[in-house]
Amino acid sequence: MRTFDMTPYYRSSIGFDRLFDMLDTAANRADWPPYNIERTGEDAYRITMAVAGFSQADIELTQNGNTLIVVGQRAQDDGDRQWLHQGIAARGFKQTFSLADHVRVEGADLVNGLLSIELVREVPEQLKPRRIEIDSGAAAKVIPGHRDEAGREAAKAA
Repeated sequence: MRTFDMTPYYRSSIGFDRLFDMLDTAANRADWPPYNIERTGEDAYRITMAVAGFSQADIELTQNGNTLIVVGQRAQDDGDRQWLHQGIAARGFKQTFSLADHVRVEGADLVNGLLSIELVREVPEQLKPRRIEIDSGAAAKVIPGHRDEAGREAAKAA
């Protein structure tokens, strides 16, 4: 149940559809299985999910663009068991995480019922900030065919 009405924001904003969809999804997110999200470095993250009873073969990880999907589906029981009490959840799950740009899954590990998913943000070199040197002006370059304010072709520097 959503407690905040975003309708006014939908009417007055353009291009934020993905953000509002993420907020809607987060408000309706399932709480099972429980998970932690931690920052392990400047550009490194880890999602740890409690998936007791699931094996590696029962869990599927998929990264599709900026979406990480974790699906757990246990093999069907043979039906020979007669449960007196079944307190361990054996139901399947599907958990979806929205990732920021340039975040990719580096690896995953399942140890003692905890699924750890390692994430890393790798910003491409062309998108990283870079320092631009300023020329002193003494050796100004003249572009052939370039005209000055008076419309004359600029003289070439010797």
